[in-house]
Amino acid sequence: MTVYTYEAVDSRGKRVKSEIEAVSSQDAISRVHKLGYFPTNVKEKPAATAGGAARRPGRKSLGFVLGGVSARQITQFTTQLSILQDAGLPIVRSLKILEGQMKPCLLKNVLGQVTEDVEGGSSLSEAMGRHPKAFDKLYVNMIKAGEAGGVLDTILQRLAQFMEKAQALKRKVIGASIYPIAVMTVAVGIVAGIMVFVIPSFKKVFNDLNQTLPAVTAILLDISELVATFWYLIPGIPIAFVFALRMTARNKAGRLMIDKVKLHMPLFGTIIRKAVISRFTRTLGTLITSGVPILEALAIVKNAIGNEVISNAIQNVHDSIREGESIAEPLAQTGVFDDIVINMIDVGEETGELDKMLVKVADNYDSEVDAAVGALMSVMEPIMIIGLGATVGFIVVALFLPLIDLIKGMT
Repeated sequence: MTVYTYEAVDSRGKRVKSEIEAVSSQDAISRVHKLGYFPTNVKEKPAATAGGAARRPGRKSLGFVLGGVSARQITQFTTQLSILQDAGLPIVRSLKILEGQMKPCLLKNVLGQVTEDVEGGSSLSEAMGRHPKAFDKLYVNMIKAGEAGGVLDTILQRLAQFMEKAQALKRKVIGASIYPIAVMTVAVGIVAGIMVFVIPSFKKVFNDLNQTLPAVTAILLDISELVATFWYLIPGIPIAFVFALRMTARNKAGRLMIDKVKLHMPLFGTIIRKAVISRFTRTLGTLITSGVPILEALAIVKNAIGNEVISNAIQNVHDSIREGESIAEPLAQTGVFDDIVINMIDVGEETGELDKMLVKVADNYDSEVDAAVGALMSVMEPIMIIGLGATVGFIVVALFLPLIDLIKGMT
């Protein structure tokens, strides 16, 4: 028998901390339930060592593996684990099956340690929490909620669905960005090539003519000379821009400024704003549905949302709820959320179905992101065509105006 420490809540809502002997963490959770308590945290009591720290003998090393753990890998793992748990397989066997079928990667090594820890008496959430690079705080807390409520299989299904939708949304936003970026990159390369290799040949011809050049032609020749002289800055400018963004984002004020700009960007700002709101509502709704307390859920979402503007709003909501107020009012004060979102959250609070309302808002905004991406692609194509046409037209007109003036002078 192993000694487990647990934190629980009794029927009156009073917190209880104590110890219990059990064969495994699941057995400990069952025993705490039998005592009439609702467990919120159950973990193996560490054995004391000479240095005063807990030591787990025989622990495997992660070893050296190139690469990290991608969101796609975690999503696939969660989906497969939910299927195995729904089929009734023990958690250790499920982990071993998934580890065995994986190709060598960091996640495979992490699962080996997670399996070993669970076999040693740790809960699944506790074992996963030791690997934050693979399983983030949001993931671990949802697993913990599933263990505490005895509904791990259901939580895994919800988590898999949540991650699949989050990945689909991310792919849509990235997909909307790839096409215009690729076209503009090729266009800039072609124009730069014309400036460096073609226009200097015309400049020699114009110099031999010994005539006054039109202002448009003079501007084009100056731009060509500038590009030809400082051609190495063309790839350097975007690199410097990205570097400057990263340096700015190192402090909170810088991140807040960048995130505000993102939300108000022309064309892309609408998609980014809707995507962030969808992520916020779906994450919060999933956590509340899974049984995570509202204040803890907000703290998790605040760190997982990836946008300082929304994070500040979530912190205001957290403080508002702690003082006994509502969720809707602090969100309305940010000016980021649409009225329909505020109203649906307000109705969800009044009816006691906040989790369902949040998920509905997320589904609605996912659909709006689809529509916004389609609209963006419809708008971007003519804008790029017009821009490229104007650039080429400017070059052609600037090059041929002197020749037209020469022909007129000969007649």
